[in-house]
Amino acid sequence: MREKLLTLGISQISGASRTSVGGYTQAERPHDSEQFDVSDQRTLDEVVLWLMKLGFIPSFCTACYREGRTGDRFMSFCKSGQILNYCHPNALVTLAEYLTDYAKPDTSQKGFALIERELLKVEDEKRRRQCAEAISAVVHKGERDLRF
Repeated sequence: MREKLLTLGISQISGASRTSVGGYTQAERPHDSEQFDVSDQRTLDEVVLWLMKLGFIPSFCTACYREGRTGDRFMSFCKSGQILNYCHPNALVTLAEYLTDYAKPDTSQKGFALIERELLKVEDEKRRRQCAEAISAVVHKGERDLRF
């Protein structure tokens, strides 16, 4: 069902979510106290890899919220088409953080190949260079929470 919904334009899904009380405090996922069945027991890494195989860019971006681009301000970026100068680069940078810090080797390899391909799609040359520099800072210098 999630795969079908993605093709319809759903842009946010959860991965490895837990609905049981204290579910995130335990290494094993408890099933006997879940509030409801989410029917997806995949790990976050499995969901990230699945999304990339489907051709999507898994994004962990919270930049607009953190930069105050909400409400009318956010809508003005959307209506003008300028949001692409933020969303695409931020998605790539946050994916690089995930791949560097948490991903399994196969996921990391596939993810960085995806990032390399997607960087070429950033139309504004200055933004593409800034994005590449931010990704390099994440991977090679350990910097975090970089955003546009």
